Amino acid sequence: MLTPRGTLTPHAPLAPLVWFKAGGPAEWLFEPRDVADLREFLRALDPAVQVMALGLGSNLIVRDGGVPGVVVRLGKAFAQVSANDMTLHCGGGASGILVASTARDAQVAGLEFLRGIPGTVGGFVRMNGGAYGREVADILVDCDVVLRCGALVTLAAADLGFSYRHSTLPEGAIVVAARLRGQPGDRTAIAAEMDRIAAAREASQPLRSRTGGSTFKNPHPHKAWELVDAAGCRGLLRGGAQVSEKHTNFLINTGTATAADIEALGEDVRARVKAQSGISLEWEIQRVGVLA
Repeated sequence: MLTPRGTLTPHAPLAPLVWFKAGGPAEWLFEPRDVADLREFLRALDPAVQVMALGLGSNLIVRDGGVPGVVVRLGKAFAQVSANDMTLHCGGGASGILVASTARDAQVAGLEFLRGIPGTVGGFVRMNGGAYGREVADILVDCDVVLRCGALVTLAAADLGFSYRHSTLPEGAIVVAARLRGQPGDRTAIAAEMDRIAAAREASQPLRSRTGGSTFKNPHPHKAWELVDAAGCRGLLRGGAQVSEKHTNFLINTGTATAADIEALGEDVRARVKAQSGISLEWEIQRVGVLA
């Protein structure tokens, strides 16, 4: 394997890096020092080797057999955020909370919802992350992306084919920066809205559990949690995995769950909802890697 300037670790455990705290290792974990380091590494890497970006690991099941190829994790060098007029310049590794807080301090409104997205800029650009009636497609100007071949390109929001919790970013592409635009606002009002969002999440979601965030996409015009609840799945167990009693669109690792337990529980829920309502729930959580 190549010797980049960043950190390259073989057989790196991923369970500590994902919210579920379950799953197998990465064949290689690469934490690039900067954009140039990432580009050089990918240019030299065999094109047949799979590459996957890892953010905060909040919306992810890593299967127990681990992830073949290279998992790229963007560290502190990619976590900077600054404001210029009404535009936030964000590194791909910056958290939603940091972006929202920086916008608040610069009196930029319209980005408060990012306080409610447990992920990084790179992840929520790829997934068109959203919460509380807003989504990334509403605020994205453009983003810098390192393609699997190592090329650096800038893509406008219109180039990303955004739809509900989806973009057309190619596999292996890594968002290293993004520009997000808001509008003038009052710092006190922005802070109050962020506090409201934080309180609503705390009240309704099992944030202090080993969870992965929203499990299934909402099938318009329905809410996934209502369908799961109506199918009798609240508290449903599979091994060490459980459907949250607090919010039924969240799965929980009660402490001993394998990734296989969590994924199988999700499939149990999908089957029960299909039988009860005729609706096929679509996974929102990404499932990666190979089975043990």
